[in-house]
Amino acid sequence: MAIDGMNHFTVLTADLDATRGFYVGVLGLAIGPRPDLGFPGVWLYVGDAAVLHVIAGRPLPPDPAGVLDHMAFSASELGATVARLEAHSIPYTLRRQNQSGTWQLFCFDPSGARVELDFGAHETTD
Repeated sequence: MAIDGMNHFTVLTADLDATRGFYVGVLGLAIGPRPDLGFPGVWLYVGDAAVLHVIAGRPLPPDPAGVLDHMAFSASELGATVARLEAHSIPYTLRRQNQSGTWQLFCFDPSGARVELDFGAHETTD
């Protein structure tokens, strides 16, 4: 699966390894340079852009979503993405927008952040 782009979000996690594994091993982001910020974390990249900052070592809010409902990525390879999520037993919801035909896949990361992956109308679930 390939993520095609977005600006960065920051998520908090109580389990840095599991969160890194989800975004790198399942969604295909890459670990990249991160300055020494004095606390644990990782910056995850699409190409040369750090699109997701993960911070560990801070308490999580009672409601993981807080005021942020979800983060959305432009993506490709819908069929392979669905297969990868199923292989990792990650529940997801898949729907298609009526007018545009865009596929929207929703799932949650290990800390409870809701993730949306948007696929072009030409993609198939096969």
